[in-house]
Amino acid sequence: MTEKLSEERMARCRAVEENLADIRARIARAAEASGRKAEDITLLAATKTVPVEVINHAIRLGVDFIGENRVQELEEKYDRLERDKCRVHFIGHLQTNKVKNLVGRVDMIQSVDSVRLAKEISRLSVQRGVNTRVLLEVNIGREENKSGVLPEALEDLLGEITGMPAISVCGLMAIPPICEETERLRNYFSLMAEYFVDIKRKKSDNVAMEYLSMGMSGDFEEAILCGANMVRVGSSLFGRRQYPAR
Repeated sequence: MTEKLSEERMARCRAVEENLADIRARIARAAEASGRKAEDITLLAATKTVPVEVINHAIRLGVDFIGENRVQELEEKYDRLERDKCRVHFIGHLQTNKVKNLVGRVDMIQSVDSVRLAKEISRLSVQRGVNTRVLLEVNIGREENKSGVLPEALEDLLGEITGMPAISVCGLMAIPPICEETERLRNYFSLMAEYFVDIKRKKSDNVAMEYLSMGMSGDFEEAILCGANMVRVGSSLFGRRQYPAR
């Protein structure tokens, strides 16, 4: 069984090499079409359910940003990840009682969507003597089953966080609704870009609009065309997610 798993992992690693070359080429084309360079776009590998050996192989290939969706899964992988060669982000929905497991351990939390969550990040960051970089997650599609601050509440949330110690807002993140129509998808991405540029223009204290994180495996090219400078790619890089049997 062990040998079989090893062969499967080796096959996945070989596939990652091919997939990464294709993704980088697509990012470069989209960046050029948007008037930018490939190096202006940060590729973050979304590593949910991906074995550590495969993640580390991607890191050795030059993937220097990885993102986990689940706190428990990140904890299980954390000590075995080659973290000296990459930056680890948390990109999933975060419950306040799980903040203690992330502060001081991840380079960024991309999914801050409430004052309550931000306050707990700030409190623990002060306590542990670190500054935690965050992105504000916007529920751009106003979907009831998704986390994220509603667009009309974004400015108030930002205002609250700017006064908190040991937490810095570094940009915005969004997951638009699944759209069959490209034009509708672009509208969501373009609206996020408008919020990003507007906030950046204001130059508020404790706010540095470095990252507009949007676009995943199925739509990252459209996101780049609309202004994204970070894309979160999982299945296109690692293959379809393989969930453990229960």
